[in-house]
Amino acid sequence: MLVEIDQVEAFVAIVRRGGFTRAAAALHLSQPAVSRRLELLEREMGQPLFDRTRGGARLTEAGRTFLPHAEALLASMRDGLEAVQALNRADRGTVTLAMVGTLASTTLTARLRTFRHAHPQVRLALRTALSREVTALVRRGDAALGLRYFPDPDPDVVSLPLYKEALVTVCAPNHRLARARRPNARMLAGETWVAFAVRPVAAGESYAQMLTERLATLGLGDAEIIPIDSLTAQKRLVEAGFGLGLMPASSVEEELRVGTLRALRIAAMHMAVPVVLVHRRRAYLSGAARALMALLAARPSRARS
Repeated sequence: MLVEIDQVEAFVAIVRRGGFTRAAAALHLSQPAVSRRLELLEREMGQPLFDRTRGGARLTEAGRTFLPHAEALLASMRDGLEAVQALNRADRGTVTLAMVGTLASTTLTARLRTFRHAHPQVRLALRTALSREVTALVRRGDAALGLRYFPDPDPDVVSLPLYKEALVTVCAPNHRLARARRPNARMLAGETWVAFAVRPVAAGESYAQMLTERLATLGLGDAEIIPIDSLTAQKRLVEAGFGLGLMPASSVEEELRVGTLRALRIAAMHMAVPVVLVHRRRAYLSGAARALMALLAARPSRARS
């Protein structure tokens, strides 16, 4: 079998860009050139990788099977190039870090600033995504390192625990519970919550799921939850009195400071989520990436949970 790397690159680009035209633009090729590369790849595979339709191209079963291997191949190729290029440079290049957006509000941000000052010749590229997307970026080689909530069970990814972040129950300053001297779990009966939608993950592996499980444990499993997939939007809705929220402490520091949100100290709602650093198990990590990983993994000066 004779498969060329540019054929694999064309296949992955079609998947990621959602079609031949966008893939051609991303690769700076003509559309016929991209189509030809895919045709040669499919000929070597012995079966089509896409179903061509008027609306675009959809992966076949063979295409879905091949995709993770193709992404791993391209990531490995990038690793090899970076390893060789690193022989000719000491503290240069680019390190891409993918992270959950809410973590940008934590002491991790100060560490990123420290890294930039210590390594001025290194370009630190940041990407924000949901936890599962952070892992996908790292697994594909689009990011060297990732910061996310909860360890990832993917065997191709290493999850290094950093610390636990406290979750805080918050409400609007004019909410009835904000005036309670000693709020308790019984007072949560009948309350509406504003939270992320619960997605199918392992038990306790998203704080939206942690909320629903804790409410069920407290006999409040019938509580109404408004699903909002933006933490900023959640905060604004809670401020406006649409319901209570359960949020990472670091993400509401400013709102609590200025008084647009109030924290409810309810013992039964005390929870924390693990923050982890992820990288590909067999990836080449440049010296700069290893330096960033060491800085992020250093023991924090104060606990957050």
